[in-house]
Amino acid sequence: MDPTSSGRGVRQFKTSLLHLLERENDPTLIKKSDAREMQSFYRHYHSKYIQALQSAADKADHAQLTKAYETANVLFEVLKAVNQTHSMEVDEEILETHEKVTQKTEIYLPYNILPIDRDSANHAIVRYPEIQATVVALRDTRGFPWPVDCKKKSGEDILDWLQVMFGFQKDNVANQREHLNLLLANVHIRQNPEPDQQPKLDESALNVVMKKLFKNYKKWCKYLDQKSNLWLPPIPQEVQQCKLLYTGLYLLIWGEAANLRFMPECLCYIFHHMAFEVYGMLAGNVSLMTGENVRPVYGGDEEAFLRKVVTPIYNVIAKEAVWSKLGKSKHSQRRNYDDLNEYFWSVDCFRLGWPMRTDSDFFCGRLKSNNESEKKSIAKHLVKVDRLLK
Repeated sequence: MDPTSSGRGVRQFKTSLLHLLERENDPTLIKKSDAREMQSFYRHYHSKYIQALQSAADKADHAQLTKAYETANVLFEVLKAVNQTHSMEVDEEILETHEKVTQKTEIYLPYNILPIDRDSANHAIVRYPEIQATVVALRDTRGFPWPVDCKKKSGEDILDWLQVMFGFQKDNVANQREHLNLLLANVHIRQNPEPDQQPKLDESALNVVMKKLFKNYKKWCKYLDQKSNLWLPPIPQEVQQCKLLYTGLYLLIWGEAANLRFMPECLCYIFHHMAFEVYGMLAGNVSLMTGENVRPVYGGDEEAFLRKVVTPIYNVIAKEAVWSKLGKSKHSQRRNYDDLNEYFWSVDCFRLGWPMRTDSDFFCGRLKSNNESEKKSIAKHLVKVDRLLK
């Protein structure tokens, strides 16, 4: 309609439209319509998308089903929130549907390249012998000390155990599981162009991957005159299992470290202590204080590694960025990634301890001062020393 018109009919229409909008904004109407609309849409999505894909399961794309179940879970969360806000019960029929969706979601797991969930046994890439060999090797968790309250599921592997014990993020574990499987499978197929029918991971393939991953860590240990914590058990049958543990642990640390990847020697320091804890747990060491089996010092709470290890170190970097006035201050008066990483090229880094001492020099903030002696002390502390590892 012409907005400039001032005829009687136009004014009547605008008035009636305004009354209608005011009536629709009545909370009592919104409360019922929103909840009904969400339940109706959830039923529609389940019948038109999920059931349609399931009926054509032989032709359906695994990725499409995975996405559909993930979307249905999100829709249910919204539906539940709307109903709780307006004190309405969710229909029993929808609750039963959601229970089925939840069960399927545990089967159809999101993936990037390599689907390793229970329903992907017939997927083309999973049928390759080198992929099967790595999957079987990673699922060997015999003798692992799982927590008593841990709810184990079928198909658990070494990375699942590391997640439970150290508190790595779920998506990081999924990504690094694919990463490790593909790394090992690529080396395995190059060394064995015609693999055996029985899937078994070649020990030499694992050694090649470890040599590349731990090259810098071994140099770091040698430079600081420290013994490597890549300890192997005396039983030959457990050696491969232990090697996979160390490899998976390093990838999980790297995957969750974010910007700390710019500080590779800092990652070496973290891995050095966590590898020591891994071997202590596998060896069944007992704490002298509690009399129980050794557990990681940072525990296995959800996202414990991110919150208790990565975040405190990154906070130091963030404070330095603020003090440097976003890089405008003199380079000799601020610390960047290289300067902070330089700390881990010295045996002084072991003063941090494990768990890391928050009152150590590394974590202590620097405050501006007008005192000349304090300025000289700060300048001396910030002197950069370039060390070349030969």
